Amino acid sequence: MYTDTERCVRAVQSKDARFDGWFFTAVLTTRIYCRPSCPAVPPKVENMTFYPSAAACQQAGFRACKRCRPDTSPGSPEWNARADSVARAMRLIRDGVVDREGVPGLAARLGYSARQIERQLLAELGAGPLALARAQRAQTARLLIETTGLPMAEVAFAAGFSSIRTFNDSVRTVFALAPGELRSRATRSAKPPVTPGVIALRLPYRAPLNPSNLFGHLAATAVPGVEEWRDGAYRRTLSLRHGHGIVALTPHPDHIACRLSLTDPRDLTLAISRCRWLLDLDADPVAVDEQLSADPLLAPLVRKEPGRRVPRTVDGAEFAVRAVLGQQVSTAAARTHAARLVTAHGLPVDDPEGGLTHLFPDPEELAGLDPERLALPRSRRTTLTTLVGALADGSLRLGTDTDWEQARAELTALPGFGPWTVEVIAMRALGDPDAFLPTDLGIRRAAEELGLPATPAALTARAAAWRPWRAYAVQYLWTVDDHPINHLPT
Repeated sequence: MYTDTERCVRAVQSKDARFDGWFFTAVLTTRIYCRPSCPAVPPKVENMTFYPSAAACQQAGFRACKRCRPDTSPGSPEWNARADSVARAMRLIRDGVVDREGVPGLAARLGYSARQIERQLLAELGAGPLALARAQRAQTARLLIETTGLPMAEVAFAAGFSSIRTFNDSVRTVFALAPGELRSRATRSAKPPVTPGVIALRLPYRAPLNPSNLFGHLAATAVPGVEEWRDGAYRRTLSLRHGHGIVALTPHPDHIACRLSLTDPRDLTLAISRCRWLLDLDADPVAVDEQLSADPLLAPLVRKEPGRRVPRTVDGAEFAVRAVLGQQVSTAAARTHAARLVTAHGLPVDDPEGGLTHLFPDPEELAGLDPERLALPRSRRTTLTTLVGALADGSLRLGTDTDWEQARAELTALPGFGPWTVEVIAMRALGDPDAFLPTDLGIRRAAEELGLPATPAALTARAAAWRPWRAYAVQYLWTVDDHPINHLPT
């Protein structure tokens, strides 16, 4: 979009927050870059230039605006709506892969050479993987500086910088302030966290956001010990690279309040990425709702409660296991089966602020489970153990960077994986915005009540007009049935 100068200028002059994260405005006279909705007086048109990423602005010598803080904009919705190499690379960079494995590691995961990935990212984003990772490190450093009392040396290494000098130089370059100055400004303007060791921050999103189905779904399907709804917040444990964490997410009218307790601050970037992915916070609800509203039978549902997101997961392998446990049983029964698995195989954790007790076991921990101890039909035991084996040996990968169609083919080849299970994993674990569930009982009931075609084949044909947002259409169709997943817990 950043190449459409006229459209960008209109967005900046109207301070349209819908375009935050789509592009960035750099001001040639002040050498500052802003988000489109910056509250400052818009610069003259001849002084504006536009970039596709914060990293591209920084690489061109611009520093972040202190008023609108463009580095905290929602991410571009393109990276969640596409499955090409650039989108997959961006999701991996967001998860911190470049910091851990370097550009060669990023390229190897995508099946390209480092030079090819560099060229593709430069062409579309105006910055290569190192510059994009550097911009993310700077944002992580700012969060740690402003929300914790960690010494600056610990902040530097937790954010992924290789040296104190690089950390200091990057923070000064990006924010035009030294690290100590950033902390002093934050201390003057904000209260410190109530609980030591807790990182409190805001997760931005594009309005509108309807929390009912998002948090209602997560609360209704929560696995005891791993997830809970407490005091108006969805809380859960997280398995991270350097330890574990506990997160509490609370919906507010203009942001999601996020409280993170981490055993190692180096996991902050990954934890934030997982939380944003879980809540689908980088979506563009205006574009989604506009297309779905073109169908006269869906339009009333969209008008009634716009801004529905797709509730996802923090771990693809975890969700796949839970999807198998939930085959052909009620939500309550699926929770019971998962809770038994967690109690038997999950790693215990302490939760001073609530009732969380375990991490969800990873595939390696489940690989040795005795199928005879599972209170499941024999065929489903085979499905579960085969899935766990494929995840544990690496022959099946279900990450945010996974190729959607390849994963569908690999899942379909496993015993016991029908269209519903494959598509629900594609929707909630892989993040495919076009995943569709025409055989789902709730969808079929909604179709019948709304006057949509009742058979899966006919409904799929009718749903072609909803592409590429059929996963969001599923969220609206589910609201036709009065189910706990559609309501915030009381």
